[in-house]
Amino acid sequence: MFNRTTLLVLAAALAAGLGLVVARLFFGPTVALPTTKAVHLIDPPRRVAPFTLRQSDGTQLVPGELRGHWTVVFLGFTHCPDVCPTTLGELSKAQKQWESLPESRRPRVLFVSVDPERDTPDRVGEYAHAFHRDTLAATADVPTLERFVGSIGLVFAKVPSHDEAAPDAYSIEHSGALVMLDPQARMAGLVQPPFDALAIADDLTHLTKTQR
Repeated sequence: MFNRTTLLVLAAALAAGLGLVVARLFFGPTVALPTTKAVHLIDPPRRVAPFTLRQSDGTQLVPGELRGHWTVVFLGFTHCPDVCPTTLGELSKAQKQWESLPESRRPRVLFVSVDPERDTPDRVGEYAHAFHRDTLAATADVPTLERFVGSIGLVFAKVPSHDEAAPDAYSIEHSGALVMLDPQARMAGLVQPPFDALAIADDLTHLTKTQR
Protein backbone atom coordinates (compact mmCIF):
# COMPACT_ATOMS: atom_id res chain seq x y z
CA MET A 1 0.00 0.00 0.00
CA PHE A 2 1.40 3.42 -1.01
CA ASN A 3 1.96 6.11 1.58
CA ARG A 4 1.12 9.78 0.93
CA THR A 5 4.67 10.71 -0.13
CA THR A 6 4.82 7.88 -2.69
CA LEU A 7 1.46 8.90 -4.13
CA LEU A 8 2.66 12.49 -4.51
CA VAL A 9 5.82 11.34 -6.33
CA LEU A 10 3.78 9.12 -8.67
CA ALA A 11 1.33 11.92 -9.34
CA ALA A 12 4.18 14.30 -10.19
CA ALA A 13 5.77 11.75 -12.52
CA LEU A 14 2.44 11.14 -14.25
CA ALA A 15 1.89 14.86 -14.68
CA ALA A 16 5.37 15.28 -16.14
CA GLY A 17 4.76 12.43 -18.56
CA LEU A 18 1.44 13.88 -19.65
CA GLY A 19 3.13 17.24 -20.08
CA LEU A 20 5.66 15.75 -22.50
CA VAL A 21 2.89 14.07 -24.48
CA VAL A 22 0.92 17.31 -24.72
CA ALA A 23 4.04 19.25 -25.71
CA ARG A 24 4.79 16.80 -28.51
CA LEU A 25 1.19 16.92 -29.74
CA PHE A 26 1.13 20.69 -29.90
CA PHE A 27 4.72 21.59 -30.69
CA GLY A 28 6.08 18.46 -32.38
CA PRO A 29 9.32 16.58 -31.58
CA THR A 30 12.50 18.36 -30.56
CA VAL A 31 14.31 19.68 -33.63
CA ALA A 32 17.71 18.04 -34.11
CA LEU A 33 20.75 20.21 -34.71
CA PRO A 34 21.86 20.41 -38.35
CA THR A 35 24.78 18.21 -39.36
CA THR A 36 27.94 20.27 -39.81
CA LYS A 37 31.47 19.47 -40.93
CA ALA A 38 33.59 22.14 -39.24
CA VAL A 39 31.30 24.09 -36.93
CA HIS A 40 30.63 22.64 -33.48
CA LEU A 41 27.11 23.88 -32.73
CA ILE A 42 26.16 24.93 -29.20
CA ASP A 43 22.77 23.81 -27.93
CA PRO A 44 21.16 25.95 -26.73
CA PRO A 45 22.88 29.07 -28.10
CA ARG A 46 24.37 31.39 -25.47
CA ARG A 47 23.28 34.98 -25.07
CA VAL A 48 26.09 37.49 -25.69
CA ALA A 49 26.36 40.42 -23.28
CA PRO A 50 25.52 43.82 -24.81
CA PHE A 51 28.51 45.39 -26.55
CA THR A 52 29.50 48.46 -28.54
CA LEU A 53 32.52 48.27 -30.80
CA ARG A 54 33.89 50.94 -33.12
CA GLN A 55 33.88 49.96 -36.80
CA SER A 56 36.46 51.00 -39.37
CA ASP A 57 34.04 53.51 -40.93
CA GLY A 58 33.59 55.23 -37.56
CA THR A 59 30.12 53.86 -36.84
CA GLN A 60 29.18 51.80 -33.80
CA LEU A 61 28.75 48.05 -34.02
CA VAL A 62 26.09 46.77 -31.62
CA PRO A 63 24.34 43.36 -31.49
CA GLY A 64 21.40 44.64 -33.53
CA GLU A 65 23.73 45.27 -36.48
CA LEU A 66 24.50 41.55 -36.65
CA ARG A 67 20.93 40.28 -36.57
CA GLY A 68 19.69 38.43 -39.63
CA HIS A 69 23.09 36.96 -40.51
CA TRP A 70 25.40 34.22 -39.31
CA THR A 71 28.60 35.97 -38.23
CA VAL A 72 32.09 34.50 -37.89
CA VAL A 73 34.03 36.34 -35.17
CA PHE A 74 37.82 36.24 -35.22
CA LEU A 75 40.15 38.03 -32.79
CA GLY A 76 43.52 39.37 -33.87
CA PHE A 77 45.72 42.41 -34.41
CA THR A 78 47.41 43.99 -37.40
CA HIS A 79 50.98 43.36 -36.14
CA CYS A 80 50.26 39.62 -35.93
CA PRO A 81 53.04 37.80 -37.81
CA ASP A 82 51.31 34.59 -38.83
CA VAL A 83 48.02 33.34 -37.33
CA CYS A 84 45.91 36.39 -38.18
CA PRO A 85 46.84 36.77 -41.86
CA THR A 86 46.64 33.02 -42.37
CA THR A 87 43.19 32.79 -40.80
CA LEU A 88 41.80 35.83 -42.63
CA GLY A 89 43.17 34.37 -45.84
CA GLU A 90 41.28 31.11 -45.21
CA LEU A 91 38.11 32.98 -44.30
CA SER A 92 38.32 34.99 -47.52
CA LYS A 93 38.01 31.70 -49.43
CA ALA A 94 34.80 30.96 -47.53
CA GLN A 95 33.51 34.49 -48.19
CA LYS A 96 33.97 33.98 -51.93
CA GLN A 97 31.73 30.89 -51.68
CA TRP A 98 28.99 33.01 -50.05
CA GLU A 99 28.92 35.70 -52.73
CA SER A 100 26.09 33.90 -54.54
CA LEU A 101 23.84 34.12 -51.46
CA PRO A 102 21.45 37.08 -51.06
CA GLU A 103 23.24 40.00 -49.44
CA SER A 104 20.40 40.35 -46.93
CA ARG A 105 21.24 36.94 -45.42
CA ARG A 106 24.84 36.35 -46.47
CA PRO A 107 27.17 35.18 -43.65
CA ARG A 108 29.62 37.76 -42.39
CA VAL A 109 33.15 37.76 -41.02
CA LEU A 110 33.88 40.13 -38.12
CA PHE A 111 37.56 40.80 -37.38
CA VAL A 112 38.03 42.35 -33.94
CA SER A 113 41.42 43.86 -33.11
CA VAL A 114 42.39 43.32 -29.48
CA ASP A 115 45.28 45.77 -29.81
CA PRO A 116 43.62 49.21 -29.60
CA GLU A 117 46.89 50.85 -28.52
CA ARG A 118 48.31 50.41 -32.03
CA ASP A 119 45.23 49.58 -34.12
CA THR A 120 42.95 52.49 -34.90
CA PRO A 121 39.60 51.60 -36.50
CA ASP A 122 40.93 52.88 -39.85
CA ARG A 123 44.00 50.68 -39.64
CA VAL A 124 41.93 47.62 -38.68
CA GLY A 125 39.66 48.24 -41.67
CA GLU A 126 42.52 48.59 -44.15
CA TYR A 127 44.08 45.40 -42.85
CA ALA A 128 40.89 43.31 -42.92
CA HIS A 129 39.64 44.61 -46.26
CA ALA A 130 42.91 43.61 -47.91
CA PHE A 131 41.74 40.01 -47.47
CA HIS A 132 38.08 40.55 -48.44
CA ARG A 133 36.12 43.74 -49.00
CA ASP A 134 33.06 42.47 -47.08
CA THR A 135 34.88 41.78 -43.80
CA LEU A 136 33.55 43.78 -40.86
CA ALA A 137 36.41 45.30 -38.85
CA ALA A 138 36.18 46.79 -35.37
CA THR A 139 37.95 47.46 -32.09
CA ALA A 140 37.31 49.25 -28.78
CA ASP A 141 39.03 50.24 -25.56
CA VAL A 142 40.52 47.39 -23.52
CA PRO A 143 37.73 47.13 -20.87
CA THR A 144 35.07 46.97 -23.59
CA LEU A 145 37.06 44.37 -25.50
CA GLU A 146 37.54 42.29 -22.34
CA ARG A 147 33.78 42.22 -21.71
CA PHE A 148 32.96 41.33 -25.30
CA VAL A 149 35.68 38.70 -25.67
CA GLY A 150 34.83 37.10 -22.31
CA SER A 151 31.17 36.97 -23.26
CA ILE A 152 31.96 34.76 -26.25
CA GLY A 153 34.33 32.51 -24.31
CA LEU A 154 37.64 33.79 -25.73
CA VAL A 155 40.69 35.48 -24.17
CA PHE A 156 43.51 37.86 -25.04
CA ALA A 157 46.48 39.35 -23.20
CA LYS A 158 49.26 41.81 -23.94
CA VAL A 159 52.75 40.27 -23.84
CA PRO A 160 55.40 42.90 -22.91
CA SER A 161 58.45 43.33 -25.09
CA HIS A 162 62.01 42.55 -23.94
CA ASP A 163 63.79 45.30 -22.05
CA GLU A 164 65.97 46.18 -25.02
CA ALA A 165 63.07 46.33 -27.47
CA ALA A 166 60.99 49.39 -28.33
CA PRO A 167 57.96 49.98 -26.04
CA ASP A 168 55.53 49.32 -28.90
CA ALA A 169 57.21 46.06 -29.88
CA TYR A 170 54.94 44.01 -27.64
CA SER A 171 52.76 41.18 -28.89
CA ILE A 172 49.21 40.02 -28.17
CA GLU A 173 48.29 36.48 -27.21
CA HIS A 174 44.71 35.65 -28.20
CA SER A 175 42.35 32.76 -28.79
CA GLY A 176 42.66 31.31 -32.27
CA ALA A 177 39.19 29.77 -32.43
CA LEU A 178 36.35 31.17 -34.52
CA VAL A 179 33.05 31.95 -32.81
CA MET A 180 29.79 31.70 -34.74
CA LEU A 181 26.97 34.10 -33.87
CA ASP A 182 23.54 33.09 -35.14
CA PRO A 183 21.00 35.46 -36.77
CA GLN A 184 19.84 36.46 -33.26
CA ALA A 185 23.44 37.49 -32.42
CA ARG A 186 23.80 34.62 -29.94
CA MET A 187 26.91 32.46 -29.56
CA ALA A 188 25.82 29.37 -31.47
CA GLY A 189 28.97 27.62 -32.64
CA LEU A 190 32.73 27.26 -32.49
CA VAL A 191 35.43 26.23 -34.95
CA GLN A 192 38.88 25.20 -33.73
CA PRO A 193 42.02 25.39 -35.90
CA PRO A 194 43.26 24.12 -38.26
CA PHE A 195 40.57 25.62 -40.48
CA ASP A 196 39.02 24.12 -43.59
CA ALA A 197 37.67 27.09 -45.53
CA LEU A 198 35.41 25.05 -47.80
CA ALA A 199 33.94 23.08 -44.88
CA ILE A 200 33.23 26.33 -43.03
CA ALA A 201 31.67 27.79 -46.18
CA ASP A 202 29.46 24.71 -46.63
CA ASP A 203 28.35 24.77 -42.98
CA LEU A 204 27.43 28.45 -42.97
CA THR A 205 25.66 28.15 -46.33
CA HIS A 206 23.61 25.24 -44.97
CA LEU A 207 22.83 27.04 -41.71
CA THR A 208 21.84 30.20 -43.57
CA LYS A 209 19.41 28.28 -45.75
CA THR A 210 17.89 26.16 -42.96
CA GLN A 211 17.89 28.34 -39.83
CA ARG A 212 16.31 31.72 -39.20
